[in-house]
Parts: sequence; C-alpha cells; structure tokens
Amino acid sequence: DNRMVVLLAFAFGMVLFTVIMGNAFAAFPVMMAGIGLPLLIVQHNAHPAELGALGMLTGYCGTLLTPMAANFNIVPAVLLELRSQYAVIVSQIPTALCLLVVNIALMALLVFR
Repeated sequence: DNRMVVLLAFAFGMVLFTVIMGNAFAAFPVMMAGIGLPLLIVQHNAHPAELGALGMLTGYCGTLLTPMAANFNIVPAVLLELRSQYAVIVSQIPTALCLLVVNIALMALLVFR
C-alpha cells in the first residue's frame, strides 16, 4: 500500500536485474510489466512517461556495475591494459550510486505529482 516502498522495489529491481542481464533494455520490460504498470501506474496513479524515462535511466546504474556489459566495462580495461579487468567497474561505483539516489529522488518528486 505504500507507494514509496513500491517505487524503491522498482528502482532497486531495475538495478539488480540489469546487473544480472547486463543490459537495461532487457530489465525494463520485465520490471515495468511486473511492478511499474500494475502497482505504480494502475494502483498508485504514477505518470507513465516520467516513470518510464527515469526507470530506464535507473537501469543504467546497473550497467555501470556489471561485467556482463563487457563492451562498456571489460573491453576498455583490456584495451587500456589495466592491471585488473574490473578497474573500470570499480571506478564507476560512486557514479552509479549517486545516479541511483538522484533517480529515486526524481521519481519520488515527479512520478506522483
């Protein structure tokens, strides 16, 4: 019944599913069909356009955190001949977490107005 709890489940679900899949485009339809549409849009009257845009951007936080997105995170480490193949991911963690916090705040402000 609490819309903020549902919004947090949607946001963290987008990040977690993107980490597993390696791509926010795969996570988005699953999370939108399972949480976004029935719970946020229908039950809590969220605005679909804002939820879709910010939800997709929230999924990209997971892309910054996963080796599954090899073309973004592993290939640059190999091309730059870094000591650790995960160095790019480690350097992106603060950006991903800050972006996640900002996206959740924006969704809380804009989606339910």
